[in-house]
Amino acid sequence: MEQPRKICISSVLCWITSSLMAVALYMVFIYAPEENVMGMVQRIFYFHVSSAWIAFLAFFIVMVASIAFLMTRQSRWDRLAYASAEIGTLFCTFVMLTGPLWAKPVWNVWWTWDIRLTTTLVLWLMYAGYLMLRRYSEGERGAVHAAVFGIIAFLDVPFVYFSVQWWRGLHPGHLVTAKNGGLAPEMLSTLFVCLLTFLCLFLYLLQHRLAITKMEADIDKIYRSLNEHHVHQGFLVENENFIIEEYHVDYQRGRKKS
Repeated sequence: MEQPRKICISSVLCWITSSLMAVALYMVFIYAPEENVMGMVQRIFYFHVSSAWIAFLAFFIVMVASIAFLMTRQSRWDRLAYASAEIGTLFCTFVMLTGPLWAKPVWNVWWTWDIRLTTTLVLWLMYAGYLMLRRYSEGERGAVHAAVFGIIAFLDVPFVYFSVQWWRGLHPGHLVTAKNGGLAPEMLSTLFVCLLTFLCLFLYLLQHRLAITKMEADIDKIYRSLNEHHVHQGFLVENENFIIEEYHVDYQRGRKKS
């Protein structure tokens, strides 16, 4: 009975995200006024900032889940940290791609070693390293090492956020909380809609990634159990394929019921 409920949640998130995406695109390109200085290119701002905030949220979840894993040694926390790190790195990559597209017309360069850009690059490299560490390490020891690294990597997030206040650079400050020269009401509402859209997208991807990691963990557990009983290799491969097929059949049945 649990599988259809998960599929239903996934479907609801999919519809909400799709609807919000359409609304966000309308608000970004039609509703929000054009910025006086930067012009049309400023509209990248809504996607750029929203992606950055969701990346921060994902990395915060990595830190919390990593602490919980170190305290409890429960694999579900490790899976949550791993899945959130993957999606957070994806959003951070989008930040790194939209940034130069915005910077080139404004600063006349694709990249400069501005403090905000540099700390963001370091953040991306650290979580890319986390994914490599988690991917190529096995067992509980590898999960522990990844958890410690995930906690340490989050320390760069405050540096990224407060860098425009602590050091001078080309990157603009916090426009949302600025008292003077902040965003117009239409721009602010557009930004919040984009943020909500990206949040729903993050939750949708996280829900699916957690389901996949749970399936992988179950298959790996059965595989190891069979291997410990010295099962013949040919039968082991056939049995593993059978398990994967059974998961697929159950998944399809759940979708039809929902």
